[in-house]
Amino acid sequence: MGETIPIAVPRKGRPLEAVLDRLARRLDVPELADDVTSTLRHEKALTKGTLEPDHPDHSVYHRLTEYSTVDDPTEPEYTLLRDDRAGKPRRIVFDSVTIPLAETGADAAVPDHVADDIAIQLVGREEPFRALRTHEFALGYDSADLVLEEVVELRPDPVGRIEDVNARIDPAESDVRVVTGLGDTVYHTLMATPDIAPSNGDLDRKFLEAYEGPLCIEPRYERLVRAVLGTRTLEGVEFRYPDEGQEEEAAIAETGLGVYLTVTGSTAREHGLLLGEQLFPSETVLLESPPEVSEGTAAVRSLLNGPDLETELAVQQ
Repeated sequence: MGETIPIAVPRKGRPLEAVLDRLARRLDVPELADDVTSTLRHEKALTKGTLEPDHPDHSVYHRLTEYSTVDDPTEPEYTLLRDDRAGKPRRIVFDSVTIPLAETGADAAVPDHVADDIAIQLVGREEPFRALRTHEFALGYDSADLVLEEVVELRPDPVGRIEDVNARIDPAESDVRVVTGLGDTVYHTLMATPDIAPSNGDLDRKFLEAYEGPLCIEPRYERLVRAVLGTRTLEGVEFRYPDEGQEEEAAIAETGLGVYLTVTGSTAREHGLLLGEQLFPSETVLLESPPEVSEGTAAVRSLLNGPDLETELAVQQ
């Protein structure tokens, strides 16, 4: 085997599943994707206590040994991550797997003579974007949220689309750029109680421009919300945060207005909240660190950034 291209990926959760789903289709490796996804979903259920283990006498270390194939890099390996749930100090998460392109259904985006000599190695990282920022990887997948939270410039006008992100990254802060989105879109959504929401139903950015008062958000999303809404819109707005252990939608209902990452909005409605404008997609994105790109990396990037992707971005070199 010739060059192995490492790609940083999330260790668990929706973003990792989005990456595996994309690779399953692009490389024709559905069995591998299903194996990792089903294993991690099973472990999540065990960690949350919604599923009882098949063998109660087997510890998490026994299961880790059963799942991992350490003598074959083309089979998935897993590792242990400390979990913050009471009584569940460790959780099994994805660690790595190597995929030789010559053994996959890689399409014509990678020439045969290149595919014969290249393997992709998926490497689990807690925060893949930061691993690219420190030049550990040339390619990686992470949530677009983290890019907004860390390196996107705050300006008076808002960021509304994935396509706008690269133009807002300060080159002095980072040379990492967004290549494309995977379409696993969940939106940061404006929510309000009926007494705060406008009577015409237009709960949107325009409403916020005229609004003065409290806005409930998760503390870690403060910079993201400032970028997404724009600093001009937030003039006269005071951020409020959920109390420790308080459900986000409950805190928004108590405040009257807020921004929250929602899939269906069903929980928000249970708290009497009205759903407003979808402000920004929380989407898994392919990232690139241009200084680290080799010929093989560029070929792999072309493979992963093919014409069937729902969102394509020009990488700013």
